[in-house]
Amino acid sequence: MEPALYKTGRAVIGGCYAAIMKTLVKWLLSAAALLAVAHLYSGVAVQSFTSALIAALVIGLFNAVLRPVLVVLTLPVTVVTLGLFLFVINALMFWSAAGILDGFHVQGFSAALIGSLIYTLLGMVINSALDRLFPKQ
Repeated sequence: MEPALYKTGRAVIGGCYAAIMKTLVKWLLSAAALLAVAHLYSGVAVQSFTSALIAALVIGLFNAVLRPVLVVLTLPVTVVTLGLFLFVINALMFWSAAGILDGFHVQGFSAALIGSLIYTLLGMVINSALDRLFPKQ
């Protein structure tokens, strides 16, 4: 009986712990990616790591809440442009986050487009690395 309890009880706790750790590490690395974007491209400015943490959180929330609504609403345009309009939506999320935060600045829509492209590429690298570090069980 003890092995079944071990499998159900500790596996759930261990899986929950791993999910929380993966989320925290992704948040920290996303903030570092924002700092890298600011370093690589002069159209994006981040004042501090704390500002980058807050900006990464806001961008993540915008991408989780607003982006799906915008994708559905702009589906005809997205289909006509063969998906390229999704880059515009990403840039709008990036630019909107900069618009409401003090320590994160973007100099116009073109800077938001380029910054969001760099941030997306870095995010893909982060997700790939985290999938290897925290494999699904």
